[in-house]
Amino acid sequence: MKKRSLAALTAALAVAPLLTAGVPGQRAAAAASGADRSPAPVESALLRGVDLDTVTIPELQARMKRGSLTSSELTRAYLGRIRAVDPKINAVLRVSPTALGQAAASDARHRLGRTRGPLDGIPVLLKDNVDTRDMPTTAGSLALAGGPPDRDAELVTRLRAAGAVILGKANMSEWANFRGAKPTSGWSAVGGQTRNPYVLDRNPCGSSSGSAAALAASLAQVAIGTETDGSIVCPAGMNGVVGHKPSLGLVSQAGVVPISAEQDTAGPMARNVVDTALTLSVLGGRGAGDTAHLAEAATRPGSLRGKRIGLWRLPSLGSGVNALMTRTAARLRSAGATVVEVTPPYQARLAELEFPALLSEFHRDIDAYLATRQGPRDLAGLIGFNRATPAERTCFAGQELFEMALAAPPTTDPGYRAVRAELKDLSRRSIDETMAAHDLDAIASPANPPAWTTDCARGDNDVIPSSTPAAVAGYPSLSVPAGFVGELPVGILLMAGDRQDARLLSLGAAVEQRLGAWRAPRYLPTTPSGAAGER
Repeated sequence: MKKRSLAALTAALAVAPLLTAGVPGQRAAAAASGADRSPAPVESALLRGVDLDTVTIPELQARMKRGSLTSSELTRAYLGRIRAVDPKINAVLRVSPTALGQAAASDARHRLGRTRGPLDGIPVLLKDNVDTRDMPTTAGSLALAGGPPDRDAELVTRLRAAGAVILGKANMSEWANFRGAKPTSGWSAVGGQTRNPYVLDRNPCGSSSGSAAALAASLAQVAIGTETDGSIVCPAGMNGVVGHKPSLGLVSQAGVVPISAEQDTAGPMARNVVDTALTLSVLGGRGAGDTAHLAEAATRPGSLRGKRIGLWRLPSLGSGVNALMTRTAARLRSAGATVVEVTPPYQARLAELEFPALLSEFHRDIDAYLATRQGPRDLAGLIGFNRATPAERTCFAGQELFEMALAAPPTTDPGYRAVRAELKDLSRRSIDETMAAHDLDAIASPANPPAWTTDCARGDNDVIPSSTPAAVAGYPSLSVPAGFVGELPVGILLMAGDRQDARLLSLGAAVEQRLGAWRAPRYLPTTPSGAAGER
């Protein structure tokens, strides 16, 4: 979940010694202590001439094909970076005890010329609300910290079939930030607080916080996030990486801890658009589009020529972000795109209606999921567990959203049905009408403000409306690095119509190439709150 004011709240889906399942709360205590906050030297990201910060999946596959790199070497390099770097940011909950075995199996396939596609041998981190039969899946909650689920989520089955190395689980905002009215993004009772790698006292945003922070620190090649409204695209923007929220239904939600079947989707995150697109091709199957075309689009010059992009500025995100959007628009125009100013309609009404609908849907969907797991069997049992478990209240105490969902009208209620129908209609019209009126290829907006300081007492400070139209409509959106406000990354969010994922990723690759905005984090302990310098 993302926006927190109860008048306009929306659900954004946006322990252990390392290498073991560990003891719940151990990493939370370390995070709370604030130890090791200085920017100590970070282990090199070089592996036999491969720069893990910048290498793409096609480049890795080319090296593995000619025998100059193995998946085992790549996997060991990422495991080494996790050991060296993750204590600074607390993004990885656990690594898979079978990761090196998976990599060895991929190496055998490469030697025999029997690879399974672009992800064969590529290390992937999963957000900890994605079921895995061989590792715990907790959604950040001690209520689910017992045995692992009985089976893999369908998207994990797809990744394994494609030969991907399931490297481990990333920390996340507990229950995808759909528990308390004033939560702190990146915190869970199981994993403690994830930190933004660019400035360690700043927040990573959204519930896919661990996935995004781990990618920024080059702890995996790709990661899987989930979103209901904002929790792929906001953490991607705030951690300087790429995040794609697919069209609703393109990626199966079977085996993913839910908020709402009407909006939830898992999606790929990476340090570049090509890797994001190739991962989507596995997660979504043939419906995800032509990946060869997407890979070509990442390096083809002049691909923005003739494109029409609508810029939704959102000046409420601050003067630094607004100035960055002005510079971004100028750079896109210089590459041949037409950029026009737009304001999608119906946003106030969407903000008014979304939260009540999500409450009803969460009660229905979480009850169905909990019935498949050990622990509390329904939402009422979960509320009781939290009341009886002090460790669940070490950052923020509330579970107001759980309690409101328990009392919400059922999804059979005619009032609820009318609200969801209006939401679907207005959200789709907000994008469709804007694109038609200006003959647009996409709508662009800031993906995030500069990261706020992490503060359990205050909670998040993240009313970010840009993700809502696509999230509620079930349309695709894509966050690509746009630049910096001071030391803090800001993404540009691209939105398009239903099932336009391939076209949106192709456009995003062209935007990424033109902006060239990515840079590695420096793990600074802090930065002045009022810093306005921009890159």
